[in-house]
Amino acid sequence: MSEAKGRRRASRRILLVSLWLTVLMLAMKVWVGWATQSLSLLAASLHTLITSFSIFLSVIALASPYGSGREIWGHTKLESALAFLLLAFLGFAGFSLLALAVPYLIGFFSGQPAALSLQINLPLIQLLSVLTATNFCLALLQRYQASVLESVALDFTTQQQFRDVWLMILVLLALTGAWQGYAWLDPAIAVLLLLIVIGGCWRIFNVQLPAMVRQVAIAPEAVAQTVHQVEGITHCYNIRSRGMVGRQLLIELRLILHPEYKATARSVAERVERVIRERYGPARVVIYVDSDASEELGPGRK
Repeated sequence: MSEAKGRRRASRRILLVSLWLTVLMLAMKVWVGWATQSLSLLAASLHTLITSFSIFLSVIALASPYGSGREIWGHTKLESALAFLLLAFLGFAGFSLLALAVPYLIGFFSGQPAALSLQINLPLIQLLSVLTATNFCLALLQRYQASVLESVALDFTTQQQFRDVWLMILVLLALTGAWQGYAWLDPAIAVLLLLIVIGGCWRIFNVQLPAMVRQVAIAPEAVAQTVHQVEGITHCYNIRSRGMVGRQLLIELRLILHPEYKATARSVAERVERVIRERYGPARVVIYVDSDASEELGPGRK
């Protein structure tokens, strides 16, 4: 149990550092994008904003230990309200960028392109290249730490950071082309990035949304009935479930084992997790086995 708590603390510290650096990069992208009137850089900033919010949700969830009132990866109404505010802002910003990019592209392909006031130079491209390289190094470090700490939150954050890097590479290509006289590349890449941002937003909320759903996902009696299919369990209690059946469930429960099965508690917990997933689909299961000495049973099992 102490090792599991140590892993959670380490994951939370790494996520806090990642959040601080990501917000700093977001501020720089918005500032440079606004100063240069680069639509592609502003569109990439929206994806960085989504990444920052996802890291924020993971930090909040990991800040509360198990059994403290917040259920596994649980979020309160505050985080849910902030999520909807973020969606509203993304919708407004996305439509605003489209309103600027699409007319220019239509004019360009019709032979009457409008003038763009892009202010691109070599030092600016070098600055953004350093920013992208820093983000790439951060993603590599997080991927290593996610493997060492066996942290789902870190692993998901790493995937988002790598996507941020690839999008910035596209932006750098667009800005380099605009610097060489191909100004149409900036709004064209901006439209492409906005489509990617929509997909990234859906991906993040598809993972985080189940944790924001507050109602009980499965009746405790049904979970107990499923768990008792595993041999060696005398009692199953303190059952809590969150999320959406068939998409992602977050289940926490306590077990009392028959004395003859206490030596194989890890194996019993693995079978319990397996039958739950077979019955209800994708699920993260946290299991506590009551005994004289607490025993860590691996990721998701205590």
